[in-house]
This record gives sequence, C-alpha cells and structure tokens, in this order.
Amino acid sequence: MKRILIVEDDSDIATAVRIGLQAKGHEVLLAGSGRQMNEVLSGNRIDVILLDLGLPDVDGIDLISQVRRWSDMPIVVVSARHDSHGKVAALDAGADDYVTKPFSLGEVLARLRAIDRRSSASVDSGIVRTADGRMVIDLASHVLEVEEVPVHLTPLEWKMLEVFAKHKGALVDAKTLLTEVWGPGFGGERGYLRIYMSHLRQKLEADPARPEYFHTHTGMGYRFTP
Repeated sequence: MKRILIVEDDSDIATAVRIGLQAKGHEVLLAGSGRQMNEVLSGNRIDVILLDLGLPDVDGIDLISQVRRWSDMPIVVVSARHDSHGKVAALDAGADDYVTKPFSLGEVLARLRAIDRRSSASVDSGIVRTADGRMVIDLASHVLEVEEVPVHLTPLEWKMLEVFAKHKGALVDAKTLLTEVWGPGFGGERGYLRIYMSHLRQKLEADPARPEYFHTHTGMGYRFTP
C-alpha cells in the first residue's frame, strides 16, 4: 500500500481517482492547490504525487522543481496538456511520468506499478550516497563510510538509518519512526528520538550543531536529505 497525494483542482476527477486508488488498497490524500500540496507534504509522509499542472495558484512545473530541491519521491503528472512542449518541460523539471487527460484508472495504476518496479530495482542495490559524496551507506552489507572511513553504528542506529534511507528526502513523522525502529508500543517515546538523532549526527554530520543531512521539523518529525 502506498500513501498517494492527488494534487488536482477538479474535485470530481480527484474524488473519482481517490475512490479507485483506495479500492486497490492505497491511502489517498487530496490537495486542490499548490499551497495545499505544500501543507500536506509538510505534515505527512507521501510515497507518490499525482500532479495536475493546471492549478489555480501556481504552475505545476514550478511545483515539480520545488519538490526536486529536497526529494526524489515519484511524481506522475496528470494533465490536460497534450502538447509535447508541456510534457518535455514536466519531465525535464523532474517528473517521473506523464499521463494525459482523459485517462483511465487502469493507466494510472500501470504507471504506478512501473515506478514501483524502478524504485525496487534502485533499492535492491542497497547503496545510498550523499550528494557531496562524503557518506556512503551500503544497506545490504550494513557498511557505512564517512569520508572513506568505516563508521560503526549500533543496531538501533542502523534501524533508524534504514528508515531514513527508505524515505530519503521525505518528512518522516515521529510516530512512524518510533514504531518502525522500536515497535508499535513506543509511538509516544519522543525522548528516544532526540537521543538517537543526536547519536547519528555526532557520527555522520561534519558539524552536528549544523546538520546537513538529518533535519528536525519541530512538532512533526525528521527529514534525511542525502
């Protein structure tokens, strides 16, 4: 199951797609504008964005560029624009796929499956590198290097790092992080996060007081930006 954000100002289309995706077991959130999209993204972990380009407050191309500054989460454009220029612009901005209206739910689901296969192939490699090349994480082998020097992590620190790598670029809320690392009974133990985030920063950040990779969003959660 994926958590999918539909960004669409036509409520009839948004509702129809939401019902279809929910019937396939996905969790769906809705946003009718660029402002609402950013509000949803700031407070929720999202796996895929279905984005209409013709929004009332901002051009969808600009939104794609904004998201790509901090995340590589899949973006599928769903647009009435049939011209090749619009499609090329969206893909160049960072969209993963492009579906033109009118479309069938089956077509959207097929695109989501294709993205999932590509993502799975990428994750299977098990290698995550920071953009500056300073840190390399081999999740499959449990090997971590910072500036080409091996770094030891405890089992709990590894679990945290794996969750962040799985959701790299996305906001991970505190409850999700606690549940995935410590278990379902620890969703309220936020003190654990502060302690272990401090440990990760001490081991992985060049300047733990000014983190470049592990960012705190007060009252919401944390974001890993490799």
